[in-house]
Amino acid sequence: MTEKTNKNRALTAVVSMAMLTAIAVAADILLRLPGIGGFLTYEPKDVILVIGAFIFGPVAGVVMSLVVCLVEMVTVSSTGFIGLLMNFIASASFVGVSALIYCRKKTMRRAFIGLAAGSLVMTAVMLLWNYIITPIYMNVDRQVVVGMILPLLLPFNLLKAALDSALALLLYKAVVTALRKAKLVPVRDDATKGSKKKLTAAVVIISAAAAATLLVLLLVFAGKI
Repeated sequence: MTEKTNKNRALTAVVSMAMLTAIAVAADILLRLPGIGGFLTYEPKDVILVIGAFIFGPVAGVVMSLVVCLVEMVTVSSTGFIGLLMNFIASASFVGVSALIYCRKKTMRRAFIGLAAGSLVMTAVMLLWNYIITPIYMNVDRQVVVGMILPLLLPFNLLKAALDSALALLLYKAVVTALRKAKLVPVRDDATKGSKKKLTAAVVIISAAAAATLLVLLLVFAGKI
C-alpha cells in the first residue's frame, strides 16, 4: 500500500467522521426532549456517535463526542461548562466502551455486548458525576441528589442508553451502506452475505420495536404523554 493510498484513506475517514459529526449536531439541536426533572434532556446524538465509533474506532468516537458537545455548549445548551463536562462524560463513556468491545471483533454478538456494557458504564458514571456535580449546579444539599437517584437519575440514564442502543442497531446497516455507496468506507467482502442479511433483517425488526417501546416509555417518564 503506497503512502498516497494511506493519505487518501485517512482523508476519506476524516470526511466521513466530519459528516457523522455534523449529523450528530443536527440530531442534538433538532431532536431534543428537554425538561425531564428540570435539567435532564434527551437528544439522539449518541446514536450517530456510536455508529461512527463502530466504524472508525473508540478514539474517533470520543473525539467526535467532544466536538458535538462543544457545539452544543455554544448553541442550544444553557448549562455552560458544567453541561459540557456532563454531556461529554456521558457520550464518551457510552460511545467509547461500546466501540472498544465491538471493534476488537466486529460481530453482531459483540455489538450487543458492547452496547450493553456501554449503557451500564455510562449509567454508573453519570450517577457518580451527578452526585458530585448536581449539588453545585442546582445549589442544593447532596442528600437531595441522593433522593433523586432511584426515582429520576437511574431510570432516565438507563432508558436513554437503551433507546440509543436500539436506534444504533436499527440504523447502523443503513448508515454503513450509504457510506460505502459514497465510497467513504471500504466495502467488505463477505462470504456469508445471505445468512447475514437474514440476521440483519431480524435485528432491524427487533430494534425498531424496542426503540418505539423505549421512546414511549421515555415520553411517559418525561410527562410528555
